[in-house]
Amino acid sequence: MPVIPLRFLCLLAAAATVFAAPAAKRPNVLLIISDDLAVMLGAFGHPLAKTPNLDALARRGVRFDRAYCQFPHCNPSRSSMLSGFRPATTRVTLNEHNLYDNLPGVVTLPHLFRQNGYATARCGKIFHLGVPAGDESRDDPQAWDFGTPFKDERPYPPERESAVKVKVGNKQGLPWKEIPGPDDQLVDGNFAKVAVEWLERRDPAKPFFLAVGFHRPHLPFVAPAKYYDLYPFDAIKLPVEPADDEADIPLPARNGSVAQYAMTATPDQRRAAIRAYLATVSFMDAQAGRVLDALTRLGVADDTIIVFTGDHGWHLGEHGLWHKRSLFEESARVPLIIHAPGMRGNGRASASLAELLDVYPTLCDLTGVTGPKGLQGRSLRPVLADPGVAIHDGAFTEARRGPDAQNWGRSVRTARWRCTEWDEGRNGVELYDHDADPGEFTNLVNDPKHAGELKRLRALLAERVPMNRTK
Repeated sequence: MPVIPLRFLCLLAAAATVFAAPAAKRPNVLLIISDDLAVMLGAFGHPLAKTPNLDALARRGVRFDRAYCQFPHCNPSRSSMLSGFRPATTRVTLNEHNLYDNLPGVVTLPHLFRQNGYATARCGKIFHLGVPAGDESRDDPQAWDFGTPFKDERPYPPERESAVKVKVGNKQGLPWKEIPGPDDQLVDGNFAKVAVEWLERRDPAKPFFLAVGFHRPHLPFVAPAKYYDLYPFDAIKLPVEPADDEADIPLPARNGSVAQYAMTATPDQRRAAIRAYLATVSFMDAQAGRVLDALTRLGVADDTIIVFTGDHGWHLGEHGLWHKRSLFEESARVPLIIHAPGMRGNGRASASLAELLDVYPTLCDLTGVTGPKGLQGRSLRPVLADPGVAIHDGAFTEARRGPDAQNWGRSVRTARWRCTEWDEGRNGVELYDHDADPGEFTNLVNDPKHAGELKRLRALLAERVPMNRTK
């Protein structure tokens, strides 16, 4: 696929601004973000996932099969996506960092739309919020006309006894809760309910920017029991993986390098965790469906741009890893679906590389809202018009690992390769050929046949992802 030169992208963006409709005629925006969501949706080819609502959205919009976060950790990823800047610029690389301290005066994506006459609302976790307690100190108070308080959902309602009899210990698998009763007992059900109520009472004279952030499938794996019933334990199969997979993985990237995320699990414990994760994904999908159905019922679906994504991926035992914060595909890749009414690419999938950074300039481009100078993503509008077009030569992700987050990693994903460096290569380098090895099981860093490609990719990393040393 040819890569469109940046100068032509800029001309496209400028044209969109010049011919923009007045603010009252601009399209609405619905942004839905799922927390800790691996690419485990039916639309993306997962063999078991039951996600009918998001699958239907993917059939209406453009499905991005190679979309990547810029930092696989909640606050760093969301700060990057919603500010339009890479982590090297935001200097947000831990959950405790504050975007607004680091970049005083930053105009975030929803704040920009509020400045431009949009009615803005937040239901759930958009900027980083403490989970499950609900600390809102990382939210942008200038962004919203309306914001739903993120309340602690504990204590959880009484759970039913699970039919799956698998012992779970502190370092063995991940616990789950099957809650009898309705969806609105849990925060995601309430977020969907409040989002629909806001849509029903909004001022129809103003375009809206509604952001809905679902908590699931973030830990703990708590969902109404009916979603667990979708996944018989016997149906959960583990992928075939090499027994010596860790042998060629650098130490900072291995299980155990981040103590609180280091876990061991028997095959049955891992299967139970995958089942629970899928149940929470189906629960999230159902809540997204409630909001999407409201657009149709209220007659605004044809005037609304819809973006669905996650803040980063998640591991369920691949490479011996659990949780996030790795630079493997499972952690760096995110599901991304964009439906922009009238775009020629709707109903198709794209293999074009995309970054979460691209969401900000894309929404500006599609609505005619002029974005701040210096945004570091690119508008995906050319891909929405033609999913076969490529606008990136690489997607870049950073991470911090180690007991004190002292190991800094940077990774580039191209159409064929993933190259990762730890501490500029001093603590390891990885090279994976996705054409032959989509599971990233064979590190080719020492294979002389690929020395030229390795040199090129490492030079690309040094050029595009300067290592920042934020404490």
